[in-house]
Amino acid sequence: MTMGTRVYLARLAGLPVFDPNGDRVGRVRDAVVRLRTTNRPPQVVGLVAEMALRRRIFLPIGRVTSMDADAVVLSTGTLNLRRFEKRPNELLVLEDLLDRRVTVVPEHGDGEDHTGIVLDIGMELSRNTEWLLTRVAVREHTGRLARRGHVYQAEYERVRGLVGPAETQGTSNLIALLDQMRPADMANALQDLPDARRNEVAAALNDRRLADVLEELPEHDQVEILAALGRERAADVLERMDPDDAADLLAELPHAEQAVLLDLMEPDEAAPVRQLLNYRPGTAGSVMTSEPVILTPDTTVAEALARIRNPELSPVVAAQVFVARAPAATPTGKYLGMVHFQRLLREPPASIVGGLVDSGIEPLRTETGLLEITRRMATYDLVAMPVVDSTHRLLGAVTVDDVLDHSLPRDWRDRDAHGDELVTP
Repeated sequence: MTMGTRVYLARLAGLPVFDPNGDRVGRVRDAVVRLRTTNRPPQVVGLVAEMALRRRIFLPIGRVTSMDADAVVLSTGTLNLRRFEKRPNELLVLEDLLDRRVTVVPEHGDGEDHTGIVLDIGMELSRNTEWLLTRVAVREHTGRLARRGHVYQAEYERVRGLVGPAETQGTSNLIALLDQMRPADMANALQDLPDARRNEVAAALNDRRLADVLEELPEHDQVEILAALGRERAADVLERMDPDDAADLLAELPHAEQAVLLDLMEPDEAAPVRQLLNYRPGTAGSVMTSEPVILTPDTTVAEALARIRNPELSPVVAAQVFVARAPAATPTGKYLGMVHFQRLLREPPASIVGGLVDSGIEPLRTETGLLEITRRMATYDLVAMPVVDSTHRLLGAVTVDDVLDHSLPRDWRDRDAHGDELVTP
């Protein structure tokens, strides 16, 4: 993939963008094409790049000096930081054209038409120094569930149904591109899709992936996606979410709908969510996770390190372990203290965590407010604090991401809620 040759646009997705000094600007998220009033192929007018703070901006194609398999390089470091907005005569290649069902006519007018699914689209530089869509990579539709059609390329002129209203547009290839992103970035990309397309793509994700993405979306998008899934599937996804995030989402729904979804969840998965919904909003009980890493005092350091290596644990949850008498599930036996992972790394593997606990930090109570939680976390430089009941049983832990999530404005995840003051050149 280099300048002056054919470039396939799906291969650009996710590539870093650099200015002439080698400073990273952002990552490529899509390409913008302008439709023509004539039969000429659409013109590629620029790329969409995602910068810090999840802002998407437009990069004119004329400012791109090179495109290869590793990066896109610009000719200037001066950028228009205005948020990208698609114009009426424009399409986004990956968002609007990928996965479309199209018809490919025979090359010389003989033979039958073939239907297929768009996998990628190629552009080439014309004699007028315009980048035009010239090739379409298509997977032939066989009509058989067990057999995948072969992939071939067709000239743009032979493809029918690529632009204009989409009669059918699947999700598999778009999901393959989005799957390379972190959940937060994927959530941001979903916000840029039309509601119907967003719901369709969300429904096609597996339960674990969708749960991770839902946790990163604004509340109104979470509710709309959940409603579009249907109750049975929605309950399955809620089971895969962290209990505190599931409780936050359910709190946005009417009480009757909450009850229905909780009843559809597995009892063991629903129980901690029900409990979290009972706490007053803005308190430690309402924002804590009921599933921190909890160990009994006779657990060895080696076993503790094995527990926090679990890739499904978030960094803040894995940063420390909490030690309590059996049972180790919340509510536990008597809470004894916590051990930071750095302390675990310094101790012999055969040591037991009961001898390493830091018991000098007073745990939170369920009714402790967010302001007090924030003050105490800052005082002790902690990323998580234990929450106990009146009998000193461990109920859960409040993590710094929980505090931030509930301290920021409710619409902080909504990419359209904040203006240009978030970006500095």
